[in-house]
Amino acid sequence: MKKTHYSLICALLLSSSAFAQEVTKLYSGKAPGSENWTWSEAENTNNIFKTRVIYNVAEPTITAFLPDKDKATGTAMLIAPGGAFHTLSIDSEGIEVAKYLNSKGIAAFVLKYRVARSFTDDPVKELMGKMSNFKTLDEENAPVIPLAIQDASTAIKYIRKNAEKYDIDPNKIGMIGFSAGGTLTLGAMYKATEESKPNFIAPIYAYTKAVDEIKNIPKEKTPIFIALASDDQLGFAPANAQLYLDWKAAGQPVEMHIYEKGGHGFGMNKQKIPTDTWYERFGDWLKMQGYLKKRYPNKWEQQFSEEQLETFSKQNAEREKRDWANLVKYKKANAEIGEPKQGPTRVVFTGDSITEGWVGADADFFNSNNYVGRGISGQTSPQTLLRFRQDVVDLKPKVVIINIGINDIAENTGDYMQEYTLANYKSMIEIAKANNIKVILASVMPAAAFPWRKEIKDVPSKVIALNEGIKQLAKQYNLVYLDYFTPLKDERNGLSKEMAEDGVHPTIACYKIMEKLAKEAITKALK
Repeated sequence: MKKTHYSLICALLLSSSAFAQEVTKLYSGKAPGSENWTWSEAENTNNIFKTRVIYNVAEPTITAFLPDKDKATGTAMLIAPGGAFHTLSIDSEGIEVAKYLNSKGIAAFVLKYRVARSFTDDPVKELMGKMSNFKTLDEENAPVIPLAIQDASTAIKYIRKNAEKYDIDPNKIGMIGFSAGGTLTLGAMYKATEESKPNFIAPIYAYTKAVDEIKNIPKEKTPIFIALASDDQLGFAPANAQLYLDWKAAGQPVEMHIYEKGGHGFGMNKQKIPTDTWYERFGDWLKMQGYLKKRYPNKWEQQFSEEQLETFSKQNAEREKRDWANLVKYKKANAEIGEPKQGPTRVVFTGDSITEGWVGADADFFNSNNYVGRGISGQTSPQTLLRFRQDVVDLKPKVVIINIGINDIAENTGDYMQEYTLANYKSMIEIAKANNIKVILASVMPAAAFPWRKEIKDVPSKVIALNEGIKQLAKQYNLVYLDYFTPLKDERNGLSKEMAEDGVHPTIACYKIMEKLAKEAITKALK
């Protein structure tokens, strides 16, 4: 197994996850207490744990994983992977945990703390040989544990000191650790100063005995979440149950989950048993404690309480199970609209949130021109196709403007395939033509990135390619092509702040430009 120096390890960590922001050394020089350590950090992936481990850590670091601003809660967590103070299970008990916390709007910092020296390039095999005698292993770990606690305390101090830099609340900094990392989490709490004290902790299948001698449960409110399996091979369940009782007796908010099965070290691994979702229970607990409130709710979210927003989310999820295309959205409005009357020609605008938001932003444009808005936020082309007869054909318009596809690229309902999206366009065109409805194909709007899907890359090039396909369809079927893209794009082939505050959803100024373009296209289609 090839040994890897610190700088290369950093590069590997950064490349392993798009969420990683930076790696920070905890000490400017040699770490205090281990100045004479001469070995170099390395990693191993070929071991009986079947996971990547880091070992021989001599230069402690934290790697920052920051959430998207629109999800940010201001809460931060230090993550301590386990490995019996000999290795660090950096993925299933580190980086994967960080990604989950990011999804909840929590800034996560994966700690690489000092561990006992390994003398071979298979540290797991070496460790397993030592675990047959816990007394000897404890004695070997004893001088290392205070150094690891020092690393955790230093990391929390650093995070709190740099709260403004990381856009976090210095009073909402927690720590979660697994196995030896759970031991470290307790130790960091027991030995904490005001600067280094976590505001809440989550020791997961922790070895409590190693820090019992320094047990010092805080008097101020410090919530604790404990989780492990009853069949833990290392026999940690009774001691963790006592940990629960101790914190409960101290009057602290405490929650504990003891799973029947799961063994030791389940982390973020999948075994098709209830431990697979332990982190969801942790998320529920974080929410109950008030750590998941958005720091920057958008204007729509500001209208409602957290409970209302959660209710909306659940209702929408349930509705999607019953009515994937959201046929109920306009069912009542369609029944009330009646036959087209004398006067302005009825035109239906079908699409997604851009169309739906347009009606809300400038209702007079639709009402005064006999235009009907039938956009549904978040929808993709297959959903729009499914409701095309109900929300377009049955309204008997002279013209339909189809503006859909941006959410296909964003993969809102599955993997994006341009040919599949264009095939849905073809079906809508042919249905409209069969019912004597003139079709206008609108280009997909410019977008440099998706705030809700930042992992989607090369958005502008995908939009440009899809628009070229839509333009070719317009030519093939002899239809009017309504080009929003060219006059609205900025230098990034996205939308400027003036055109869309979030880069996707138009402002009223943007809609005013679109209105002029749409009216010109409608006039052209009716000739």
